[in-house]
Amino acid sequence: RLIEHLITVHNKRRIAFMRGPVNQEDSYWREMGYREALDAYGISYDSELILRGEFEREIAYQEMTGFLNNGGPEFDAVFTGDDDSAIGVINALQEAGYRIPEEISIAGFDDLRLSAFLTPPLTTVNAPTEVVGCTAARQLFDLLSGKEVDTITLLSTEIVIRRSCGCFA
Repeated sequence: RLIEHLITVHNKRRIAFMRGPVNQEDSYWREMGYREALDAYGISYDSELILRGEFEREIAYQEMTGFLNNGGPEFDAVFTGDDDSAIGVINALQEAGYRIPEEISIAGFDDLRLSAFLTPPLTTVNAPTEVVGCTAARQLFDLLSGKEVDTITLLSTEIVIRRSCGCFA
């Protein structure tokens, strides 16, 4: 839904994606959501807009800096797989002279406590991390006691709109 917001509300069509670790499940589902949203709006997937963030601020910063220095393809927004990577992207873009959100919109995932205090405040997805931990622990205990558990558990999330996407700018 966050990619849909960037597309429908802010008319973004060249959305870069800062992915997390390749073999990590959260990273996989976030990338699938990104791809599905592009497809739903007839926007072609461009592998050159996929960057490696690894859910790490410094790696995301270095990746975005390298992308900008190497003349990567034009983009008008960045969706990061987590807020920590978004911080690295924001730093790299601001150091390169880009104005967020006037020139490039940024959106993250996790809704870290500090996300509301960034400059600009980060649009993100609030994921119920405490519920994730409790659910995982409950499933582990059920599994250890011989009960059958779901192989996939999807929990609801909520978009938190702040200035970095272009709203309230």
